[in-house]
Amino acid sequence: MKITVIGGGPGGLYFSILTKKAIPDCQIDVYERNKPDDAFGFGVVFSDETLSEFLNRDPRSYELIRSRFAYWDDLDVVRNGESVRITGNGFCGCSRKTLLQLLQQRCREEGVNLHFEHNADDLSQFTDSDIIVACDGINSGIREQFATEFGTHIEMKRNKFVWLGSTRPLDAFAYFFRTTPYGTFVAHTYQYEEGMSTWIFECAPETWERAGFETQNEEDTIAKLSELFAAELAGHPLISNRSHWRQFPYITNDKWHHGNIVLLGDAKASAHYSIGSGTKLAMDCAIGLSDAVIANQDNVEAAFEQYNQTRRGRVETIQHAANVSLDWFEHMDRHVQHPFMQFAFGVMTRAKKVTFENLSIRDKSFTDKVLAGFNLTINANSKTPAAFTSLRLRGVTLHNRIAMAPMEQQSAKNGIVNDWHLVHYGSRALGGVGLIITEPAAVSETGKITDGCPMIATPEQIAAWKRVTDFTHQNSSSKICVQLGHAGRKSEVRTPLSPIAASAIPFSDKHQMPEMMTDQDMDKVVSQFVAAAKNADEAGFDMLELQAHHGFLLASFLSPLTNRRNDGYGGSIQNRLKFPIRVFSEVRKIFPALKPISVRISASDWAEGGITENEVFFIADAFKKAGADIISVSTGYTVAHEQPQYGRMWQTPFADAVRNTVHIPTMTAGSITDIDQINTIILNGRADIVALGRPLLLDPAFVRHAQAYEQFPVSDVAPQYQSGVTPFYQMKGAERREKEHMKKALKPESHKKS
Repeated sequence: MKITVIGGGPGGLYFSILTKKAIPDCQIDVYERNKPDDAFGFGVVFSDETLSEFLNRDPRSYELIRSRFAYWDDLDVVRNGESVRITGNGFCGCSRKTLLQLLQQRCREEGVNLHFEHNADDLSQFTDSDIIVACDGINSGIREQFATEFGTHIEMKRNKFVWLGSTRPLDAFAYFFRTTPYGTFVAHTYQYEEGMSTWIFECAPETWERAGFETQNEEDTIAKLSELFAAELAGHPLISNRSHWRQFPYITNDKWHHGNIVLLGDAKASAHYSIGSGTKLAMDCAIGLSDAVIANQDNVEAAFEQYNQTRRGRVETIQHAANVSLDWFEHMDRHVQHPFMQFAFGVMTRAKKVTFENLSIRDKSFTDKVLAGFNLTINANSKTPAAFTSLRLRGVTLHNRIAMAPMEQQSAKNGIVNDWHLVHYGSRALGGVGLIITEPAAVSETGKITDGCPMIATPEQIAAWKRVTDFTHQNSSSKICVQLGHAGRKSEVRTPLSPIAASAIPFSDKHQMPEMMTDQDMDKVVSQFVAAAKNADEAGFDMLELQAHHGFLLASFLSPLTNRRNDGYGGSIQNRLKFPIRVFSEVRKIFPALKPISVRISASDWAEGGITENEVFFIADAFKKAGADIISVSTGYTVAHEQPQYGRMWQTPFADAVRNTVHIPTMTAGSITDIDQINTIILNGRADIVALGRPLLLDPAFVRHAQAYEQFPVSDVAPQYQSGVTPFYQMKGAERREKEHMKKALKPESHKKS
């Protein structure tokens, strides 16, 4: 077998070492356009987990790397001189130049042929190669030649960054944040060898422009940054190495191979430097590609397929985490306003992979400070888990911050809730939920989503709801909120009347064509919402939520995808907002002043041409000014052709954006499954209430399980169930101890040199 490797970076070299070791009679040639000792950038970072993989794969490479790296266990977050240290992280830094030299040495030891100062863009010179590995970097010429065949996608991210070095010694990885007259800057820093440290400076493009930077003016860049970060540099100089300001290219490829060419490293997929995974990703994929080639020496296509199957999922997971981290840094100004310990916690948990419990296992003293600081701001006991702190909205106090999301049951008869609803909501109240939000109650017969939708219009309907609210109030500490809504174009009820919407656009082929609302229609719907709000108060609800999300009637006015009107209710966001704000304002006037109102909105349509972030902020701010007490931030379901990006806590960033831009409490939901995630979200200041849907469907006692898991004492367990509290808490306490023991046992071993 003859293998040609184009690009002499860490990924290509490591692939060559592993493959040559396993197949000694194969010929491997590495072609690098630069000199052997050329290296752009300064240091690279590896975790203990990655080092363990290196040890397993090639102990000789591992020992060479380990002999030359700088190891640290600590991480510092510093903001304008205020600092906190978090221990137990386990990383090492190594000079990129040194790493290349060590891997080059291993290649020579194994018999890999290295060719430097050799431009290999012309692939016709390698017609006799069985495999061509294209690992020629983030600006890959090979990938560019076959961009259509690979299905290459490149998205330039917003922030500006520049990679510099310094002689300042550092005994921990440090994030230095600096608030300046131009905006917020951050320096990602770490020592990679004695007397040298990496400094990656990053800021928003607006900040960069206000500061007067120039892309290629290294002297000016160093002068300005040295002044801004004088305290952090402590008299040490900044050093350049082709240090030009750049924007990060997010690179993906639909296919990783074409013919006998296969992509590796940044040519294949880029991961933002804020989670230190670029070199790691390249070397991990080198392992995967090598394994695949070794296992399929006589079938190149099968080797490439194995490589894709074993690595794509992991690569996409890392890229997603890197993008979430990148997004956090793109909105530093949104987070820097938080109290320092909350801000530092946000830095550590920004990618959603690390949570409060993870950090507590690493450094409990840090998480204790974070929790105590949060509770100090709300006058709670310093050790109360964030999820179980109270929240006051107008005259209503929630005894915890876990809500039951509105989940359609479609079980009402003639709009009347029944025993099913009593048990459904009552069991969650007994289960300790802080706030119950009912499924949508239609404000009219024509506003039903389906025939099974409840209503709140007739005396019989009101009385049935009062049975539910009375049970909740008499037997629990839960508060109960009714969501008032109108299906609009998403109605599935077949009536002689056509559904109504902002514009005559059906939701899907299966839905009826709606009629565009007239002024008379609007007047009628406003009166229906007002009547429903009065009835909700009579039925004993503590709170209202206005349904302005998921493409239902009010939401159909807000999105440009569903509002094509050319009158005063269409076009600009100011016009599109008029009718929903009118409905809210009229409801707010008649609903008791001490009872809060939430508005649920969709912060993204997940479709091209949909609602923008700035429009979402405008909407939330308008509802805030009109008297809304909290915004429940959802996304999607506006159009049938949406393409949502699901994932763990996937809607939380939208609630975060609204909360910390508009400065109004928010509620979040979406793939939040355990108490650790809930605590992390609230401590981060990303949302004030976490609403659970599916986790509560088959576990009405989710909150009781969580309280016992946290060993949080409660006084609102029903008397009939009190005798079960002590054994249940003992059982959950033992489960948690076992879980924490397993996490500690699975933590990668430290590779710190003794």
